[in-house]
Amino acid sequence: MKLSSVLVCVALVIFPMSSMAQQQAMLNKIETAKQNLTRSENRIVKARVSLSATLRQLENDVLALREKTAVARRLADEKTLSLSKLETRLAEWKEQQTYQQNLLNRFLQQQGMSFTDVNAMATVDKMSAVINAAERTVSLPDWKPSPLVLDNGEIADAQALSIGPVTWFKYQDEVGIAEQVSGRLQASGVLSGAYASAMLDSNHKLVLDPTLGRALTRESAKEGVIEHIVNGGIWVVPILLFAFIATSIGVIKTVQLLRLPKVVPVRSKAMLDKLLQAGKGAQEQFQGMQARLLLITKQAASVRERDDQLFVQLQQDRQQLDKWINAIAVTAAVAPLLGLLGTVSGMIETFRMMTSFGSSDPEVISGGIAKALVTTELGLIVAIPALILNALLSRKARQYYTDLENFALVLSGDDGAEDPHVGEQSPQSRTDDGLMGAAQPAGAG
Repeated sequence: MKLSSVLVCVALVIFPMSSMAQQQAMLNKIETAKQNLTRSENRIVKARVSLSATLRQLENDVLALREKTAVARRLADEKTLSLSKLETRLAEWKEQQTYQQNLLNRFLQQQGMSFTDVNAMATVDKMSAVINAAERTVSLPDWKPSPLVLDNGEIADAQALSIGPVTWFKYQDEVGIAEQVSGRLQASGVLSGAYASAMLDSNHKLVLDPTLGRALTRESAKEGVIEHIVNGGIWVVPILLFAFIATSIGVIKTVQLLRLPKVVPVRSKAMLDKLLQAGKGAQEQFQGMQARLLLITKQAASVRERDDQLFVQLQQDRQQLDKWINAIAVTAAVAPLLGLLGTVSGMIETFRMMTSFGSSDPEVISGGIAKALVTTELGLIVAIPALILNALLSRKARQYYTDLENFALVLSGDDGAEDPHVGEQSPQSRTDDGLMGAAQPAGAG
């Protein structure tokens, strides 16, 4: 027991001493690790600063290289652009030279030179010929004898006067405009009497033609009405068809409405009785639709039957009056749309031709547009009279129907003294069954 107690005491003394030694060793190791970490962080900071400076330098070098590259690219682009400008300018100069050559050739041809001779001349010779022509025109122009090819092919000795591209001729009592053809003057048109007298006057009055003969050609080739309509194309056919239908209906309805017997104005039942007792029969005083309404009133067995038959008869009369008038209104609405459709089709065809053959000739383009507008013109010509005719016929039919309706209202206002069943109905029921209430939808419609 004593030995074990001693051992325990020795162990209690030795173990605490060994724990303290281990703790001290661990603290020393931690301190050493901290120092090593601090030294490593310092080395990393120094390396980062060095790398940042190196990276900044490299970025500056890259920016400088980019600026040099941009400058080089601009120089290359300027060289390419300068070459393109030179090529464009050279092409413009060539076009200008060709245009000037054409002007010279045209001027020399107008002066009487042939096409072959003009093309065979050099530019210097052309300029000399132009200068000589200008010197000749410095002096005042005057009539000079010149051979002239007439319309029948004969060659006559005539007097000619040339001012610029225009040449006049006088032969016997005829005065006209001539043009150079194969080196000779050929008559292209003869002026009318008033212009000819002015040219033959001693004051030497001249008639200028700024169109260079085109006006005479257009005047001689002026199209007629039929040719003008035919130029509209296929869409003219339905427009003319609608016009024929509207015209036929308008003539028939006009004759029908004018031949209707006049409605005798009756304002009250007393006035109606007075007219019937005036000595003439009902068939002589009331005719047509008005007579049928009166006949229905006499033959009706009851007030209700009378009003129903009057209402039905008024509806039939209204349908007869308005029959086919709406077709004229349809024509007035459809004709401009067909004209617009024809114009759109013509414009599409004109633009297709421009795409295929170009748009260098304005005359061709204007001619195509003019033909395309023919259908619109024809559609408006058909629509405007159709609209007016529809308004007049509708007003006439509506006025006649209004007179018939007023007469039917007078007939419906009969107190039914001759009707044995009238006494069985109250005044309120007769008012409800009367034509006044039944005819309101017809008047509203």
